[in-house]
Amino acid sequence: MTEEQSAEAKPVEAQAVEAQAVDVQAVEVPPAEAPRVTPVEAFDALYAAAATPLVQQAYLLTGRTRLARASVEHAFRLAWQRWPEVATDADPVGWVRAAAHEHAISPWHRFRRAYKHPDHPPADPEQRVLLTALLALPPSYRRTILLYDGLGLDLPETAAETEASTPAAASRVINAREAVAFRVPELAAAMSEEARSALLRERIGELALTGPRAAPRLPGPGRLRTKGERGNRLRTRAAFTLTAVVVGATAFTLSTAPTRYIAPVSPSQRVGGVPLYSGPQRLSAENTELHHKLLDEPAHGPERLVPDFR
Repeated sequence: MTEEQSAEAKPVEAQAVEAQAVDVQAVEVPPAEAPRVTPVEAFDALYAAAATPLVQQAYLLTGRTRLARASVEHAFRLAWQRWPEVATDADPVGWVRAAAHEHAISPWHRFRRAYKHPDHPPADPEQRVLLTALLALPPSYRRTILLYDGLGLDLPETAAETEASTPAAASRVINAREAVAFRVPELAAAMSEEARSALLRERIGELALTGPRAAPRLPGPGRLRTKGERGNRLRTRAAFTLTAVVVGATAFTLSTAPTRYIAPVSPSQRVGGVPLYSGPQRLSAENTELHHKLLDEPAHGPERLVPDFR
């Protein structure tokens, strides 16, 4: 019996089962979907990976442990408040790092008593000299050399993060290296800029690991999220309150404002040059007596003084 005949000899139900089996094999089974990461989990992972290194970097920018910790906390609270922007950023760590560095080198901290004086310098003399040399640089130079030589960012990335042009960033790096090398003899003895950069990167890394002491005392990510959400609520309430005050003041002004123009009254002024008041002189006693006599007896005078009406 041929194959065609054997296929015809099979029952209709068996042929239907075989066709269904072929269709099932032809269908591609979709791969299992990866578990979705919630925003809270993503924020916690970013905080766990970047919080401690950022505290170390902020310490190199400020020389103050408390300020370094406060800068990192501020950056992560800001990141949670703008999490959709941070989550879709190409470099979330760079976003938080830029916020932390800008807060750390803000000039307003010099007016705060808690951050007025730096911490005690490291015990190692070489690290103490290096930290002193870094803190002696202008804030923009300090940040540029930390990003370029300390973290190993290339020049365009360093310029973009510091909001400067590439030539300006290169000039800052060169001037900062010269200023640090003037205080650190080991860097001054380097034969080339590449060797100086490599040595500076190594020394900055060692200083960052041994300097700050605030990393173990960082709050948990949940506490930062709570502070950020509380700050958002306070700002929202303040905005609504300010809007209500402005609307009320505007309504009060409109209800009490005059509906027509009222000319202002000019202020009074002293008038000068007017002559003194002068009039008839006062009558003497004799003249007063005569005056009264004439008033009392107007028609009893001599004949020639009284008119005779005929």
